Amino acid sequence: MVTPGTLVGAGIALLLAVPPVISAGVSGSAVLLSLGRPAVASSTQSVAWPASAAVDAAGGTRWASAADPGTQWLRIDLGAGQRVQRVRMLWAQAYAKSYRVQISDDGATWRDLYATTSGDGGADDLRGLDGSGRYLRVLATRRGTGGGYSLWYVQAYGPGPAARTTESAPVPSAEVPPAAADLTAAGKRETADKLIASAENSTLDWRAEYGYLEDLNDGRGYTGGLVGFCSGTSDMLAVVTDYTRREPDNGLARYLPALRAVDGTDSHEGLDPGFPAAWRAAARDPVFQQVQEAARDRMYFTPAVRLAQTDGLRALGQFAYYDAAVMHGVSGLRRIRRQALQARPAPAQGGDEIAYLSAFLSARTAEMRTEAAHSDTSRVDTAQRVFLRGGNLDLSTPLTWSVYGDRYAIR
Repeated sequence: MVTPGTLVGAGIALLLAVPPVISAGVSGSAVLLSLGRPAVASSTQSVAWPASAAVDAAGGTRWASAADPGTQWLRIDLGAGQRVQRVRMLWAQAYAKSYRVQISDDGATWRDLYATTSGDGGADDLRGLDGSGRYLRVLATRRGTGGGYSLWYVQAYGPGPAARTTESAPVPSAEVPPAAADLTAAGKRETADKLIASAENSTLDWRAEYGYLEDLNDGRGYTGGLVGFCSGTSDMLAVVTDYTRREPDNGLARYLPALRAVDGTDSHEGLDPGFPAAWRAAARDPVFQQVQEAARDRMYFTPAVRLAQTDGLRALGQFAYYDAAVMHGVSGLRRIRRQALQARPAPAQGGDEIAYLSAFLSARTAEMRTEAAHSDTSRVDTAQRVFLRGGNLDLSTPLTWSVYGDRYAIR
């Protein structure tokens, strides 16, 4: 149990077994900022243990996360920017060995107020903190027990507004940040596709890139479409084959023999001069657009996200796997993952998610530097690492990043 600046008295073992009675009282003039505030969590084990239970005034209520491996969090909306100087928490039997207490202005980018890798459960009284923001988060990154995390309460203290005291009723917030979602959720998926487009096509308008086609001189022949299907790496051949199966008389069908012949090479033989114009013309066909989206999902998005979920990764990690699959193929993603696992265990193996993702991104940039065409690692260093340093494991908006010298933002 962590007690910076003070010692917690005996009886914690009893508190773990007997639901506590929460007192708002604390020495000095500090204001209890978190009581009754809107709270959300990355997950809940059941409706009996919601996030709100960690900030209510009732004894015998608690938040409990799902038992899934990996990072979980509890987030409290303080209603407005507040200065936080102290946080008191009481863990139930399911506690975090590694966790961070963080503050944020926007619910996306987080700053650490406190971090530990040696939590032992019970009561943690964190004094001497100093940070300001609207949102407070307890980010649990490594389990101390077999499953999930659970908190009887989280109490945040600070000077507060001059007119408010610890006994005053909380003012309901008009805005509650959304709970976490996988990359497969509609909003997250749109964010992921915009991030991919910024790196692959230098735009956020990914739907405008069905007709993109050029030779990047990277040894892969023509690169085209939503995620850079290549004439030299089989995926462009697969796209045109599927398109022809659905629409036999399309303008790309006559290039299938040439695509088969150049597969595995950087050659354009049999494709020039007409193939680029035929590809751009086909891009106006809704069927060809659907074929590209289906190929993207089948070849890259779905296998990458499933592998990330198996490793216990949240949306940012799922995107990191997806982006790696787009550039290196799923086999390349698996190779990078193996290298990362040699350095750090994944969350599903009991590892810290932030540490593992840092190792994965390092392995990814090392892989990129082996190819001259991909030696610019900004799609990792000034995008994914920026999100990771900001604690944005859920890939929540707003986001700002740079790729290849261009700056982008999603609000």
